[in-house]
Parts: sequence; structure tokens; C-alpha cells
Amino acid sequence: MAAFRGYGQFCPVAMAAEVVSERWTLLLLRELLYGHMRFNELKRGVPLMSPTLISQRLKQLEFANIVERRRPEKGPGWEYHLTEAGKQLRPIVEGLGAWGLRWLQHQTPDRNLDVALLMWDMRRNLSRSVVPTERRTVIEFLFRGVPSAKRFWWLVFDEGEVDLCIKRPGFEIDLRVETSVRTLTDIWMGQVRLAQALDNEDLRLDGGSEHRNLFRRCFDPHPLARMPEWPWPTLSPTQLAEKAPAARN
Repeated sequence: MAAFRGYGQFCPVAMAAEVVSERWTLLLLRELLYGHMRFNELKRGVPLMSPTLISQRLKQLEFANIVERRRPEKGPGWEYHLTEAGKQLRPIVEGLGAWGLRWLQHQTPDRNLDVALLMWDMRRNLSRSVVPTERRTVIEFLFRGVPSAKRFWWLVFDEGEVDLCIKRPGFEIDLRVETSVRTLTDIWMGQVRLAQALDNEDLRLDGGSEHRNLFRRCFDPHPLARMPEWPWPTLSPTQLAEKAPAARN
């Protein structure tokens, strides 16, 4: 495979940018850091990427020794695992996300709102520690102002796992959530408090107190919204040099 097109600089910022700053690459890294290893999972997290482009970017990340491809223990196909170098990108990707959340999230245009991506993001990031394990629980979401094909979604909690359904799962509904995509996105990203949305009736919960409390506990803001505010602990170039491995002779 051909080498990356470079900036022609020895600066490590430039060299790192050659690898991770190409269009879509950071979003693929985000999905890999979330633990998504199968191609279809990656495609679901970046739905506007074509399969061909996903394959191309994965090959580039393999070439850079950030990703390695492995055969899964079960089933056909491949899994994509982060190498140690890839895992060390976590604070960079999360830091960039936290910066965007603080300085840019309030500017989110309507065209960036995506109900499918919102539901997928909540499913993978909701607080697992409070997911019910003793019995199945079903939460139905009804989004106002959305085309009928995408108006209803269901999260099914069963034995500590959470499934996202785009068709009625056939189980009793324990809690019904009615809101808009904008409102739930703002709540999820920490821009609006859930209590405020409930008081204003921008979001309505229809169900027993047990399941309304479950919703409040599970749907804390996105993990990025819970990161500490700037300034984050930083190291000076001198401190970084002291912590870096000794150069090999």
C-alpha cells in the first residue's frame, strides 16, 4: 500500500495529522474506541460512509499500525482491534470531543440531527450499571416531527444487555418517551437538563415511577458531557520529554 501523503515536516503534530486527520478517520477511531470491532458495527456508527471508504480507511489504519485485523472467535469475517498505539489515541479523541461539546455543540444545525445515530449512540453509551437484570424492560420512543418510518424506536433491556429495535419488539411497553430529536439530542449531550425538559413538557414520560426513575438513571448525559471542564491537566514539553522512553542508541 502506498505511503500516506505527508505535510513534509518532521514535526510530530504534522506526522500524527497525516495518519488521523483524513476525512472520516477520527470517526472510525471513535467507533473502535467504543469497542465496535465488526464492519457492520462500524458502518452503523458512521452511516454516511460508504463500505468502500470504510475499507480504505481501515487499511490505512492497519498500515499505520493503529489497527490490526483478526479472525473472530465465532462467525465469519474479520474483527478490527486497536493496537497499543491505537488505544493511546483515546485521550486525544475524547479531548477533541469534549472541546467540541463545550465550544461547538450549541451551534449544531438541524441538518446534523440524526435520530438513528442518536438512538445508536444512547444504546452504546447509556449507564450500564443501572441496566435491569432481573426482568425484561422495554422503552418506546416516539419522536415528533419525524417521518413515519423513523418515528418509533425501542430499547429492550434484557439480562443486562440492551438491544435497539426499529420494529415493534412484541413485548409489553414499560415506558413511553415522547419528544423531539432536537430535545433528546440536547439532553443527551448535556445542553439541556432532563428535569427542565420534563417541566417544559418538551419531553414526556408515560409509565410507572420505577421505569421513569430507570430512564433518569440510565440516560445521564453522554460520557463526554461528564468530563471535567477545561483546564485539563497538561504537561509541558519538558515534562513530556522526561516521561518519554529513552532514545535508543
